[in-house]
Amino acid sequence: MSVSGIESIGFTPYVAPVATPSAAPAATSGPSSEFGSMLVDGIERLEGLQDKADSLAVQAASGTLPNIHDYTLAATEAEVATKLTVAVRNKAIEAFTEIMRMQVG
Repeated sequence: MSVSGIESIGFTPYVAPVATPSAAPAATSGPSSEFGSMLVDGIERLEGLQDKADSLAVQAASGTLPNIHDYTLAATEAEVATKLTVAVRNKAIEAFTEIMRMQVG
């Protein structure tokens, strides 16, 4: 899906990797390693958004940023991504807690 409004500001939506059936899985790869790499990738993207917003904030404060709306967009994008990350983390903790409450046997 392509949305020209958000792609024009440099936002690229996350596309989950597609598993190819012809590729033989390595001994260490599996669902847990794929999930782990997806988490690391997401956190690195979040860090990149926050770094971009921080650098634009410095430019805005020093008066070298030609368009202040660039900072506003970057800060809002970083804020939304952070809120989404926290919400996903909270749901994962809730799910883990619920699993730990289950009785075995």
